[in-house]
Amino acid sequence: MTDTGTYLYAIARDTGAPPPPGPTGLLGAPVRTIAEAGLVAYVGTVPLAQFGEAALKRNLEDLTWLEATARAHHQVVEAMAEAGPVAPVRLVTVYRGDEQIHRLLRDRAQEFTEVLARVAGRREWGVKVFAAARPAAPDDAGAGEPPESAAERPGTAYLKRRRTNLRTREEAWHRAASRAERIDSVLTGIAVARRHHRAQDPQLSGRDDWMVLNGAYLVEDERGEEFAAAVAALRDPELDVQLTGPWAPYSFTISESGTGGTA
Repeated sequence: MTDTGTYLYAIARDTGAPPPPGPTGLLGAPVRTIAEAGLVAYVGTVPLAQFGEAALKRNLEDLTWLEATARAHHQVVEAMAEAGPVAPVRLVTVYRGDEQIHRLLRDRAQEFTEVLARVAGRREWGVKVFAAARPAAPDDAGAGEPPESAAERPGTAYLKRRRTNLRTREEAWHRAASRAERIDSVLTGIAVARRHHRAQDPQLSGRDDWMVLNGAYLVEDERGEEFAAAVAALRDPELDVQLTGPWAPYSFTISESGTGGTA
């Protein structure tokens, strides 16, 4: 049994050209190509000691390992995207060997060809919107205020403060979500496609504020500046709007069965 696997970064049309110059792949391994059915897969060889199914269950919980792997994956994909349309696959998509990649390209040639046609001349932009502030914590809200009557017990006053705080938080959330919906609506009108992602865990976002929008937008290359200008014009004093991109179209391609383990 082999102790290595084939790591898949992205798929593109086969033009017969060698891989464009760019960074080495994961763990310093060279990026190579596998051609089949008019398509080419950009791949690398990785040790199953790190990328086998059992190892990945551990490594995906290690944020340092995950960040380094994601950075290397992204650098390869972006380098390949400079040469033309690519369909990136999800992080840690690993197959047992090159023959499985050949089979993948044969079996899903039409699907990948349609995806590449859809993303040609287009890039992905990311927009995250955070509520800039949260209401005070329940123990602090209303602290120091006198009870409404002399007979009111401290416990009753605390419960009233807590109800008021929860109501205030809910109102703040709805205001932020409504503003985020307006931002999303405007940007969707410029983009050719849009995806909503789940709000990031605070460990990944690096902040405790509410994330009220985590959107990806597929935008024509010639409208990229217009899209960025629209984001700038939509910024709100009560919200923190973050724009990233343009990137290869990660959110608008096909998730592979090999993701997160050895296929």
